[in-house]
Amino acid sequence: MSQNRQPAIWAALCIFIWIARNLPHRAALKFAGALGAAVPLFTKKKTRQSSEKCAAVLGISYDEAYKITAGAYVHFAKAAAEFARLPVMAGKIKSIVRVHGEENLKAAMEKGKGVILATAHLGNWEYAAAWCARSGYPINGLGTDQRDDRITKLIMDLRSSGGTKALGKATDLKAMVKALSAGEIIAVPIDQDAKLNGVVSPFLGMPASTPIGVAKLAGKYGCAVLPAFCVRSADGVTMDFHILPALEGRDARPYGEDIQSSIDDCNAVISDWIRKYPDQWLWLYPRWESVERGMFGEVRN
Repeated sequence: MSQNRQPAIWAALCIFIWIARNLPHRAALKFAGALGAAVPLFTKKKTRQSSEKCAAVLGISYDEAYKITAGAYVHFAKAAAEFARLPVMAGKIKSIVRVHGEENLKAAMEKGKGVILATAHLGNWEYAAAWCARSGYPINGLGTDQRDDRITKLIMDLRSSGGTKALGKATDLKAMVKALSAGEIIAVPIDQDAKLNGVVSPFLGMPASTPIGVAKLAGKYGCAVLPAFCVRSADGVTMDFHILPALEGRDARPYGEDIQSSIDDCNAVISDWIRKYPDQWLWLYPRWESVERGMFGEVRN
């Protein structure tokens, strides 16, 4: 039994899931969106800090940044409801998600060396994975242990209900290599602070410690790395899943051979997509923290 159970959070989560699953889909999203809209009222300090960071990074006014940050709370509340509803929506996923660039995924899969979908906490990555699974593509999702083991299991069960395989922790390279060797797909969000385990690379124009796993795996095993993003469309309900062409190395070298340039190029693509859909990215996450705290010494922008 876990020693870190969080009864209040677990109870609130169970109530949220019950409501989300028992409402019609659009009503569930409306309900969740209303909850998300209320979050800034109770997290004023965190919302202000996130808005200030958004303004500095995007070079916009605080008022504009606040709207983006508040919009992100609404979006991710809806995404949480969508995730909670995955067991009842998995069979209808293709009516929700439109795919663009499937030919890029097919071409990469045909090489038989496995595929890494390099993504971010942008839009709804869980429904993108479910679309892949329901379309016959074997896809693996990386996991992170939560403080409460019931929440860890819940996340794994929800992903499994959509057809995504639970691969293990994002640090489990052995499991990743096994999946790639079998010609499968791994979805890897690389917009997280890797601290001293990463390389410093521009992210939205500011230096950030970035995970290097995708580049190392591509360089060593020859798997393709495809940026992919599933973003909410203007109607607020349907989504567009964009699968971009495989990243290529510079100067005719294979992608991943040079770690720094490979990560720089991947970050550049992710940054472009966040700029397109800023209110669908996780601004509350301290993306640049380790560099700002001086863990890498003095770093130039």
